[in-house]
Amino acid sequence: MKNKIFKIVKRSVAFLLAFFLIFVGYVIVSVHYWSITDEGRLPPKTAVILYAVNNNIVTSDMQPPRFLTQPRPATIAREDLLIPVSEGEIPVRVYYPKREGPNPVILYYHGGAFLEGYGNIETHDNIIRALSARTQSVVIAVGYRVAPQYVFPTAVEDSYAALLWAHEHAKNYNGDSERIAVAGDSAGGNLATAVALMSRDFDGPELAAQALLYPLTTFQDIPLQSRIIYDSGYYLLARSVMYRARELYTPEEEMWLSPYTSPLNAKNLEDLPPTLIITAEFDPLKDEGEQYGERLARSGVPVKHLHYKGVMHGFISFYEVMQIGEHGLRQTTTYLKDVFEGEVAVDPDLEKEIVYRPKGKEGVREHIEAYAIAAFLIIQDLLN
Repeated sequence: MKNKIFKIVKRSVAFLLAFFLIFVGYVIVSVHYWSITDEGRLPPKTAVILYAVNNNIVTSDMQPPRFLTQPRPATIAREDLLIPVSEGEIPVRVYYPKREGPNPVILYYHGGAFLEGYGNIETHDNIIRALSARTQSVVIAVGYRVAPQYVFPTAVEDSYAALLWAHEHAKNYNGDSERIAVAGDSAGGNLATAVALMSRDFDGPELAAQALLYPLTTFQDIPLQSRIIYDSGYYLLARSVMYRARELYTPEEEMWLSPYTSPLNAKNLEDLPPTLIITAEFDPLKDEGEQYGERLARSGVPVKHLHYKGVMHGFISFYEVMQIGEHGLRQTTTYLKDVFEGEVAVDPDLEKEIVYRPKGKEGVREHIEAYAIAAFLIIQDLLN
């Protein structure tokens, strides 16, 4: 009897082990397959994230696996409110430190192609919250109005109005109206630098810095190889979306010529604040971000340009599950903290650095996490 039970247990263990090994092999082969693209080989973590997003395995409201995330900070408070703008009101979300000030102020403009349904304060809440906690700053996320209902210059004017409001009301949140920076990603990066230009042009608040994460910098038809190479949409931004944004947000061609839509082509980029620009390798906006940094530097603006290899457009939004996204967020917060503390050089210069994917222990961890997430996604897909 004992021998019979032992044989059953042994066979069961062998079966489970074989099933486990087959599943592991399937995960490894799947990640390898996902990493192969016409534009180049993707690192495992990037490949897994892109596969999940493009196949709708994850959604915008799905939380990452708990073992990959950290507890939310309890050092900041939040307030949602409406502020007045031309012909109406717009929502803003304010995160502010639970400590006495005065604390620096950051205006954050979310990405989303200037279009309804592509991005809002909620989709970028993780970045906004992290910026406030890590820099111990008042962060004001701006819900500017978007196309097709509102065309240019509404979004820009809303964004600038939010800056003026922040400058006037910073003290209500223990904020320092003399230390204000603007930041944004993608379309929000475009708005952030447009606000910096407007503040210069209209004698607005003097800005301490601008942090532009993979920004769109031109609406004009100029040769940009990255827009052609990475135009499919697989890397989270399609050329078709950019054309639609231009058609709906700037329906008149003369709008493309404005420095507040196409800062890359602006005649005058002098007297803008110290600038951080982050670009990604697999991103249609890579070239224009790089060129904008070069133009700013030639105009006498101190520029730090970080170019990240092996990642896609919007990678910092995935900082909770991508170490390189965490690195990008950490660099952004460090830059802003240094600016607020007066530790960033004001000499006109272009400091460029290429950031490669993690190696050593961090690289091993990134690989293990990639395959763990892939296994999680495959199981989720099977269960659904």
